[in-house]
Amino acid sequence: MKKSNVCSVTLIFIMLVTVIWGGIAQTSVNRPNIVFIVCDDLGYGDVQSLAPETSKIKTPHIDTLTEQGMVFTDAHSGSSVCTPTRYGIMTGRYSWRTTLQKGVVQGYAPDLIKENRPTIADFLRDQGYHTALIGKWHLNFQYLDSVSKTPLVKQSKTYLPPIGSIIPDGPTARGFDYYHGFHHARDMKAVIENNKVILHDDVINMLPRLTRQSVDYIKHKAQNTDGKPFFLYVPLGSPHAPIVPSKAWQGKSGMGDYADFVMQTDATVGAITKTLDDSGLSENTLVIFTSDNGASKVANIPELEAQGHYVSAGYRGSKSDLWDGGHRVPFIVKWPGQVKAGSISDQLICLTDIFATFSEITQVALPNESGEDSVSFLPALHGEDIISTRAGVIHHSISGHFAYRLGKWKLLLARGSGGWTSPNEKESIAMPIAQLYNLETDPAETRNVYKTRPDIAEKLLKQLELDIKTGRSTTGAFSENDIDDIILWKTETALKPEHE
Repeated sequence: MKKSNVCSVTLIFIMLVTVIWGGIAQTSVNRPNIVFIVCDDLGYGDVQSLAPETSKIKTPHIDTLTEQGMVFTDAHSGSSVCTPTRYGIMTGRYSWRTTLQKGVVQGYAPDLIKENRPTIADFLRDQGYHTALIGKWHLNFQYLDSVSKTPLVKQSKTYLPPIGSIIPDGPTARGFDYYHGFHHARDMKAVIENNKVILHDDVINMLPRLTRQSVDYIKHKAQNTDGKPFFLYVPLGSPHAPIVPSKAWQGKSGMGDYADFVMQTDATVGAITKTLDDSGLSENTLVIFTSDNGASKVANIPELEAQGHYVSAGYRGSKSDLWDGGHRVPFIVKWPGQVKAGSISDQLICLTDIFATFSEITQVALPNESGEDSVSFLPALHGEDIISTRAGVIHHSISGHFAYRLGKWKLLLARGSGGWTSPNEKESIAMPIAQLYNLETDPAETRNVYKTRPDIAEKLLKQLELDIKTGRSTTGAFSENDIDDIILWKTETALKPEHE
């Protein structure tokens, strides 16, 4: 063969290898493993590195994530309580667009996510991911008798679905290949695997169980040679009540059971990230850490504050409230080679944005009729501005009160907290019918300018009304809400007020 021909063949070979390798590399980037950890009732101020001046609980493993990844300082859950936030995570849609207009679900009822609505698990599974959920569901599902297949009804507060009970509409019917966990705190003794109750166990064993199951899942995937990426969703049940730190963690903090439980939860995060490191998976794994809402009053907030620990890091309120302490949550993203270590983003995001972000990462469009309230924050991970077709973010309290955030402004359609913090709606009947805050100058929401800035209040109110009416807060085809009558003004004397 002539030298020129050899050179040509060599050049072609190099080009082919480059194309193939580039394709592999691109596929690797577009399909990272994803580990998504969602704590339950962990306040923004409970993470020491996020609020070093007001946080006294040691969280070394979560702190390490902040050093290795990006911290979002203005991230919000879709609601200030459990179920609505989880619905928003799974679907990219606000939960108040469904029949759930306030509160949370209690189980023993059909799944809140309709069977034909795509979830992030459905989406990623369609892209070749193995999908697993290890932890808390809290979106309703039914229990069927293992023999008659008739639905079971909760007969008392202490009633447990019998071992062997079948679940027809749980996580494995909503896109997950594997499920191990429980429904919600009051049913935590019933341990579920895939679509069946497999045993009854003491609640103190649940966090160690979820830790062990998550670690084992990662180890198993590391040994798997099928080449499929995995999506591991770990919605922990801690530090939500019942506050049950294991014996080895009791007294560790010196600040009470809640602080002990937060420390044990941090250790679970550490066990998961260490397993990723030890298994050689960290370099191509996107890790997201967050919470479903603010800290609960069950944590005994006054006692913690007496010790110098502020669960909401100075933001007003806590779980259940419209004020930022109810829904401003820790949000940390680690993605080696993609996200700059030790970086910070102050861009406004919501947990409903997970769906659109996964869509942009995998470069596959969102499914039809999905993600109506989801905007990708992938640009922020690369240090760029988020390109959003959404005007602002809608907040929602346990009682169903609405708030609207647009830039530095926040409008609350409530007289008080809209939740459990005083003054609540009954206690604030003499106060203005709504609240308006400039978060740039008043992040603690202490100076209500609703009466003096009616122009701003009107602008935010009209945008909120539009986002509700069109069934979506992003651009796209009109989408039906699941119910027609979404009551905007919940306080009884203010169904359709004019500015005072």
